[in-house]
Formats: sequence, C-alpha cells, structure tokens
Amino acid sequence: MTSPISPVLAIHGGAGTIPRSTLTPEKTDAYHAGLRRALAAGHAVLARGGSAVDAVTEAVMALEEDPLFNAGRGAVFTTDGRHEMDAALMEGRDRRAGAIAGICGPRHPILAARAVMEQTDHVFLAGEGAQRFCREIGLEHVDPAWFGTEARRAALDAEMARRRAGAADDGDDSRKHGTVGAVALDTAGNLAAATSTGGMTAKRPGRVGDAPVIGAGTWADNATCALSGTGHGEYFIRYAVGHEIDARMRWAGQTLDQAAGAVMAELGPLGGSGGVIAVDGRGNVALPFNCSGMYRGLVRVGEGRFLTAIHDEAFRSVAAGG
Repeated sequence: MTSPISPVLAIHGGAGTIPRSTLTPEKTDAYHAGLRRALAAGHAVLARGGSAVDAVTEAVMALEEDPLFNAGRGAVFTTDGRHEMDAALMEGRDRRAGAIAGICGPRHPILAARAVMEQTDHVFLAGEGAQRFCREIGLEHVDPAWFGTEARRAALDAEMARRRAGAADDGDDSRKHGTVGAVALDTAGNLAAATSTGGMTAKRPGRVGDAPVIGAGTWADNATCALSGTGHGEYFIRYAVGHEIDARMRWAGQTLDQAAGAVMAELGPLGGSGGVIAVDGRGNVALPFNCSGMYRGLVRVGEGRFLTAIHDEAFRSVAAGG
C-alpha cells in the first residue's frame, strides 16, 4: 500500500548577505519572524489540500511584502536609482513556467510571472512589453517609491561612492545576493518552485539575473525536484544550476541531497557564492549554501513546526500558528 504524501514547503530569503557582526538580536528576530510569516502563508495552502503552485505563490508574496528581503518592497536599486524586478514560477507536473524581468509597478512580481504562465502562450516577458502586459491584465500596481527603503538607498549610495573612489571590492556579497523563493510538494505529489528578486545593488539597468531563468535559478519537474536559487546570478546562469541538479538526479542517480550539495560545493570556488532550496517528490529537502549563511525556513504539514535558520546554527522551531 502506498503511503500518503506528506506535503512540505521550504523557503529562502537570500544567501551570503549575513555578517553575524551586524545582526543585532532584534534584527535577527525580525528576519525569523518574516520567514515564519511566509511559511505560514504557504503552509495554510498545503494544510487544506491546496496545490504546490498556490503554496509557493503565497509564500513568495509574503516575502515580497517584507522590506527586509530583496524582492518587491525592499528591492535594491540599479545604478540610476530605479528598481528592476524579476520573478519566475514553474510547475513540476508538466513543466509549465512563467517569468518576468525588468519590471517595476506590480506590487507582486511573482503574480506577474504566474500570469505569464497562465494567461499567455509564452514563458518569459521582459521590459516595456512585460509592463504593458501587467497593466492590461489588471495586476495591482503601486507607486515606484513604495518599493524603496532607506537601507536600500544607503546601500546604493555606499556602493556608488566606492566605485567613484576606485576602492577595492571589500568582499561584501550583499551587493550580489538577495532573492526570495519557495519550493513545495503537495498532497497530489506535484512540485512547484517560485523565485522573486530585485537583483544586485547598483546593477546596470537591463541586467537580468538567474531568478527568472528557467533551469538556472528556478526549476521544477515531478521526476526530480523543485528548486529556487539565491546567489551570484551570473554564475547560476552560466552553470545552469537548476538543470544541473536535475541532471545529476535524473541521469547519475544521485539523491537530492547529493546533487544539490555537490553543485553548490563546486560552484563556490568558481565565484558562484549562494545557495539553493530544493524538494523532491518523496518530500526530501535540501538547503545547501556555500557562503556565510542563507535565510531559510521549512515546514511539513502534519508536524506543525515552523523551522527557520540564518547561519549554520540549528533551526529555530516554533509551533505553527504560534
């Protein structure tokens, strides 16, 4: 007799941007609270028998609302002081996918990506055409100023000052990282992945990272895994991180943990700092990262515990709804 599927949700709020020395207890608590809110949003969907794609959408929307994370409200600035946001969504059942790049206006970029998947014959829309599509279908829009925060403006100013001075890069990966994502397995055995980002601080206008690139920062196939990445996007694109993990599972027979862990370990020395969250069709979860930390969370329906972590410490465990 086949045992029933136990739904699971994993999330991330970015990797590599987390010096222990700058995280006060209050800020640490705020990050954990933000992760729990996202877990609660996705868990509520899975607990009532909802789909994985709905669960990851709700979880990412919660993270897009939180100014602590680099997606939606709280997105970083380009060199010209604007926001350009990217997002992608993928279903594991039939590899349906939707992605959006270079937009500013829709309150929830992940809903724009989902609309591309569900309301067009395309997978990827970018730039002005993507903006026009979002307006035509009536997505909620907000003033561009809503996305900005004082912390993100200060980060832009500091990075531009560093460049003007010709100072060496101090190795602070916070300029290169910052993404949110979610992966889920539902009661029907379907997988889904969603990723949303503001990109890199002081990125060149028009730059697109790995988050909306299917097979790089976002991937889902019921036969292997659902995955969302966070890190230095150029490397995740060049090494097709999502598809590479899939291929190692599909053709080399590796477990999810083996494939995801090995790819992230190999990517680090090449310059690809970051991490991934991934889940397979049996509910196994992998959360590897090769940098100082990754904001991450996990909840399994039926166990009722929200697990969150930032560095390499043990998970904080809080009762669902607590």
